[in-house]
Amino acid sequence: MDSRSTAEGGRHFTISYAGFNRPWAAWVGHQLTARGHKVAMQRWDPRVDVPFEEEFEALLAAPGCIVLVLDNWYFGLGPIPEDDWDRVLRRTVPRHTDRFAAVSVATLPVPDSVSLLNPADLHDLDEQEAVRRLLRRLSIDPADPLRPASAAGPRFPNEPPAVLDTFRRNRRFTGRDAELEQIRALLTATWQEPQPVTRIVLHGSSGTGKTQIAAEYTHRFGNDYDVVWWIDATHRAKARERLAALAPRLGLPVSERIGERIRALYEAARSTSNGRWLLVFDGAEEPAQLTDLLPDRHTHVLLTASTPDWSAVPGTRVLDIRPFTRLESVAYVRRRAPRLTPGEADELASSVQDLPLLLAQTAAWLHANEVPTQEYVRRLRGASDPPETGETDVGYPLGFRTTWTTTLATLRERHPKAAELLSLLAFFSPNEIPVRLLTEVRYGDLPESLDDLVRDPRSWHLALRRLSEYTAVRLDYEQELADNPAVEQVRMHRLYHRFLREALGEQERQAYAEIACQVLVGADPRRPGDTRDWERYALLLPHLEFAGALDSTRTAVQELVLNCIEYLRVRGEYRTALKLCDEVLEHWQRHLDPAHGALLMLQHRLCHILRQAGRYPEAEERGRAVVHRLAAVRPEEHPELLRAKDGLGSTLLALGRFQPARDLFKEAAARFADQFGTEAPQTLASRHNHGLALLLLGRYTEARAIHRDVLQIRQRRLRSQHHLTLLSGTVYARLIRLLGDYPESVSRLEQIVRTLRQISDERHPQSIMADHQLGVSRRRAGDIAEAGERLSGAARRAAQVLGPDHPDTLAVEADYATFLREHGELGAGLRSAESVAVQYGRLLGPRHPYTIGTLGNLGLALGHAGDHQQALRLAEAALRDMGEALDDDHPWTLGCALNVSAARSRAYDVQGAYELSRDTVRRAARVLGDVHPLTLAARTALADDLRGLGQAVEAAGHERDAVRAFDDILGPEHPHTRDAQRRVRPHWDFEPQPL
Repeated sequence: MDSRSTAEGGRHFTISYAGFNRPWAAWVGHQLTARGHKVAMQRWDPRVDVPFEEEFEALLAAPGCIVLVLDNWYFGLGPIPEDDWDRVLRRTVPRHTDRFAAVSVATLPVPDSVSLLNPADLHDLDEQEAVRRLLRRLSIDPADPLRPASAAGPRFPNEPPAVLDTFRRNRRFTGRDAELEQIRALLTATWQEPQPVTRIVLHGSSGTGKTQIAAEYTHRFGNDYDVVWWIDATHRAKARERLAALAPRLGLPVSERIGERIRALYEAARSTSNGRWLLVFDGAEEPAQLTDLLPDRHTHVLLTASTPDWSAVPGTRVLDIRPFTRLESVAYVRRRAPRLTPGEADELASSVQDLPLLLAQTAAWLHANEVPTQEYVRRLRGASDPPETGETDVGYPLGFRTTWTTTLATLRERHPKAAELLSLLAFFSPNEIPVRLLTEVRYGDLPESLDDLVRDPRSWHLALRRLSEYTAVRLDYEQELADNPAVEQVRMHRLYHRFLREALGEQERQAYAEIACQVLVGADPRRPGDTRDWERYALLLPHLEFAGALDSTRTAVQELVLNCIEYLRVRGEYRTALKLCDEVLEHWQRHLDPAHGALLMLQHRLCHILRQAGRYPEAEERGRAVVHRLAAVRPEEHPELLRAKDGLGSTLLALGRFQPARDLFKEAAARFADQFGTEAPQTLASRHNHGLALLLLGRYTEARAIHRDVLQIRQRRLRSQHHLTLLSGTVYARLIRLLGDYPESVSRLEQIVRTLRQISDERHPQSIMADHQLGVSRRRAGDIAEAGERLSGAARRAAQVLGPDHPDTLAVEADYATFLREHGELGAGLRSAESVAVQYGRLLGPRHPYTIGTLGNLGLALGHAGDHQQALRLAEAALRDMGEALDDDHPWTLGCALNVSAARSRAYDVQGAYELSRDTVRRAARVLGDVHPLTLAARTALADDLRGLGQAVEAAGHERDAVRAFDDILGPEHPHTRDAQRRVRPHWDFEPQPL
């Protein structure tokens, strides 16, 4: 053993390793430096143009002891025949026993002569035993003290990251060391000295190996991370699905909604306690669709793309990926086809311009066929057909179609069933072809030859293996370490995928598309609203377009498409759902009658999604168009027309046009009742909407009667825990509160919240809405502490689940801002009130009642903060605009009037305050009743104004009546009762009602 020491007293070691096993080399190096020794790292990659003996003996030029990190990859580089290894090791090692040492992590047999190195076997050990064996082999005393900084070393390679889910490692990966080291240097620089660029785009033409480089990085450097996650970014929906799937792997408490999972995920990423993360977005060709999915600078991100558009995205660094160097090409070809000489490998590489994808295809074909290399190369070079891929800048040699045509012809000749299977696979998405769906189809759904193939496990797996050997296809296994792992899915390069489709005639393409559609239809659970089936819909979605499902006129296929759209809607993926709707609409409008049932259902779903996405004007435009078309071809009582009117009513409701919405709901409910009965689901849904419109119109008593009736029917016909029953119960309890009965509202909502906790997650939108309403009712009932906790939790969860700009989130935030303002957090309440008003204005427009009402709330907050002039201006504007948007007798207008009278009073306009207060008392009593809390508040305000005018006797009468009524309906300890007794001027808070 070499015993030369450094000036500091430690020894010097040079670690020789294959890049494939860099984690082991880094770990060994750390164990040595931690004990005071000097370490140099030297990657082993013997050149094919230099005699092997010279390459190996060149290691002796390195200083100190040469520690070889041996694995099967180390011996596979070159490639170097095993006989050459035996000869060189037997010649060199005995003459330099003091210079060589080794550790072995090999999983397969190694050359016999390796025994001369007496390697320490570290495979399958825990870290403590691996350290013991390493130190013993290198004659280092285990008692040597560790340096204090040694705890920051790399993770032990046998202990992978806590979360590791990445692209399968390519055991034939070759070269690319410079690119990998550059990526590594750029990313790790941010750990020592934070920089804005933590996103690296691997950019290059198709087939240059971008995906393989990214995959190798995750394996070679993955141990430096705590989370390594691979994301298929070819479609936005798929990318979001994969991101969302990471949340439960990290143990984050989230629901099934994708948006919530992603938000929770990136909140976790910002915390250093969650470690270092690496996310890979593979196939990220549309920056505009993906930029908002990228995490911030706390996470390392690798992207692969052939588009140059990423260079314009701030915070990204683009690395151009070129074809192989000639040495890399020759090395790769000789590993893939060992019978080729270095000269033949060079010729082949030249003929395909060193492109990795073509090298893989041609080398595999030559390995399986005894055709002379020179003949094959002449065939390639003689080809003159230009690429027909639609990509004019991919840089492929002219003979690439000849390469693929040759291999495809060989496959068809020798393995016709495998070739037929390959043609069918070209009608699924190339990135993840779920071959297991083929094995699940009913007998007869496939051509007879394929039916027999998928039902014979031996023939099936043999056919898949032939595809892997002959074509640009990769197999992914369910359990890589199992004795007989099943193929879970197939991956195919997209250019090869396109070539296969183009190689078929038109009739063949139609036939295979029909088969692919049938496979997808057979896999449809037909329950898009059931969370248990969401994984299956996520699997089916990427294949619709490739299978031709968007163009199909078959009813079953159209139902599949509609189910996939509905799945996206119920999961909250509105952006993706709208994109798919538009694509399907373009296809269906070309060949379906305007009154076709599937087309009408699609348009109905589209309007629903637009409404849920907050795109109300567009939803109204499309909804009116549907109603107009249907009215021209359907009788007035037709269910499709009524459903369209009901949907349009919901849009108008969101736009603040409550009366027209109410008219549509009333008509739909009456006609549904005539056709299907008063207790039919369609009738109850429209009656529910009718009652909601009446609520928003301020006609609380009528609305309560409708919702009480709907609730009772649903309780009788459905179970009490059914989500529609609970929805009806929540709205009914809300109406009871709006009519002034706070205790009963609290009681009902508490029961609903308890039930929802038993049957669903607290992050379910219905649970959030119920918690929100309970918080408001508790605040109205005077239970301040419980109200604050409920509203705070509901606001936080709504932002996570629905997004911070969703109308229902803003409704919760508005009520929470009111709570903060009234209970000691004026600054936070003021900021929140302003934010809500601005967002409502942006979302719904300045004339919407919700925008007007929340601006009135902002005026209250400003008044509390001492800005009485601005508070008066906003209060007067809210009163004027609310009266114009609704009417002067609407409860919201009356509430605004109460606030204006208070603002006038503070501004010493006592006469103006008095006149408005008297008018408000009169209107409120007529609309809401004499003992409604708003009427009593107006009477209390009138008493205050009368005192200001010196009319003490009349003031005392109004005050006495108000205090007595408050005491009777709310109790002596309620804040409203105490405030009336203490002559605190009342005000009114606007509550945006969830729609």
